[in-house]
Amino acid sequence: MNKVNVLRKKYPRFIYEKYYYKIFKNDLKILFDFKIDSNYEKCSRSICFKPEITIKNIDKKQLSVIGDKVLDNFVFHLGLMEIPSYWKATCSPEIEIKAGYLDKNQIKWWKDLIINGMGQFFYENQINFTKTNFLKIISVTKNITKNSSPLILVKNRFLIPMGEGKDSIVTLESLKQKFGLKNLNCFIVNPTKEHFKILKVAGIKNPVIVERKIDLTLFKLNQKGFLNGHTPITAVISNLAVFTAVLFGYRNVVMSCERSADEGNIKYLGRIINHQWSKTSEFEKKFREYTKKYLAKDIDYFSFLKPLYEIQIAKIFSQFPQYFPVFLSCNEARKTKSRTKKPTGKWCGKCSKCLFIWTILYPFVEEKKLIKIFGKNLFEKKELLPIMKELIGESKYKPFECVGTKKECLTAFYLALRSFTRKRIDKNLPFLLEYFKNRILPKYADIKKIQKNIKFLEQTKQSVKRD
Repeated sequence: MNKVNVLRKKYPRFIYEKYYYKIFKNDLKILFDFKIDSNYEKCSRSICFKPEITIKNIDKKQLSVIGDKVLDNFVFHLGLMEIPSYWKATCSPEIEIKAGYLDKNQIKWWKDLIINGMGQFFYENQINFTKTNFLKIISVTKNITKNSSPLILVKNRFLIPMGEGKDSIVTLESLKQKFGLKNLNCFIVNPTKEHFKILKVAGIKNPVIVERKIDLTLFKLNQKGFLNGHTPITAVISNLAVFTAVLFGYRNVVMSCERSADEGNIKYLGRIINHQWSKTSEFEKKFREYTKKYLAKDIDYFSFLKPLYEIQIAKIFSQFPQYFPVFLSCNEARKTKSRTKKPTGKWCGKCSKCLFIWTILYPFVEEKKLIKIFGKNLFEKKELLPIMKELIGESKYKPFECVGTKKECLTAFYLALRSFTRKRIDKNLPFLLEYFKNRILPKYADIKKIQKNIKFLEQTKQSVKRD
């Protein structure tokens, strides 16, 4: 019996026991009780988690306006969205919801989130999620009142969830130019020094800050060999952003999820596995509908960049050089390997995300400026050849990272090659571009057609004008 089946048999039930919250000074502190039941009789064999969320400097007047019923519902939902991060340790066949009530449609929605959002986790752990009765979600609490979404007094302002990368910067600058700083703000989960550098450049002085603490028990389980893997983090951020929008009185939650996210990575057990599922158009539509039905009718959740490909966003981002020294898109820079190492906070120059960002910026940013950002010329690194092949579709699957579509990546390397040959006639091609020119490009006689299908120049111009 493999590890997955052993764990599912030993730990058959994940329980969302309860949530609690309190106002401490100016912060809203929220805690959740999760438990994974063991089939052993002794309770000490069960696994318990107590994750925490702290929303800093809340608006107490707005808190009194929304009332306890709305607050309870939102906190309950924050707990629901935390479940995948802990459930994955044992992949228990049953999830029991005791902390609040879910109707049949809600249960279906949350099951859909886990099945689609955890696709990479299932693939990498070779879990057959298509089995009958693979996952059952049970709501054991009686329904006291009908689940509904109230109207809440909010202002027609914009709350922008901010990462450290180029996408949210483009959203921020575009909205700032149109509506001005007084009508928007940024929302950040677990801010880093890069976040604050970006905010300083942007002129944002009082961002909405949330601290999300993972229970250390989860890291200990990871180190012991329990199941681990990717979870739909954008869904978590989306849920937190909607709640904070209500708490601080913002009508519009403006994400920065791009069109490229709609393409999956690999097919597994007859389903397309997508690392970025919670950034897709499908999730955006489902979450917006759920929000309006069960959370807050007058909150508008949408992605400002959804019409655009990553390479189009890169072209727009190139118009904001003031952010070049402070943005950071490398996910390796933040990894801790289950708290066994410290994050570097620097571009690694070795991963698919680094090579992708380098390549899509190359046609629009001077090479010397890119080298200053990344510390080296990534096109000269022979060891990145396998990653280049993965990006452009020459390998088994697209990297499990937030990168562009295969055709888009192919276009990006083509534009980078064209840019180099136009500007550097007297120089030899760097290794990756030479390989692309001689070994890849001859396979794609229709490369200009592919570029045109992405509608690269035209759509970018339209987007900028529309902003």
